[in-house]
Amino acid sequence: MKIDKERDTRKAIFRGLRLRCPSCGEGKLLFGYLKVRDQCGCCGQELHHASVDDGPAYFTLMVVVAIIFPMFAVIYSFSDPEPLAVALSMMVLATGLALLLLPRVKGMFIGLQWSKQLHGF
Repeated sequence: MKIDKERDTRKAIFRGLRLRCPSCGEGKLLFGYLKVRDQCGCCGQELHHASVDDGPAYFTLMVVVAIIFPMFAVIYSFSDPEPLAVALSMMVLATGLALLLLPRVKGMFIGLQWSKQLHGF
């Protein structure tokens, strides 16, 4: 296992965003959809310490709402669409966006925890 005195926060967050080990940037961070690996397959960094709880879910929700909500104003300012069609399309878009973002945001949180040496890292 690699032990660093100073860890680059920006690099660790971007590695987490790419779903890679915050230490080496090579090994996979997650297996399945959101389950954190016990350790990196490349450098041996223990990852089971990661405890991000509900942070990624709340952050993902804020980002999705910040993107979807203004789209209603844009859609209704340019046309007069059927409300049911708009609601259904926005629900599909919001769900897809949340599913895409959630693992990456979780990776970012784990990278931040690793860089700041929180929760046993």
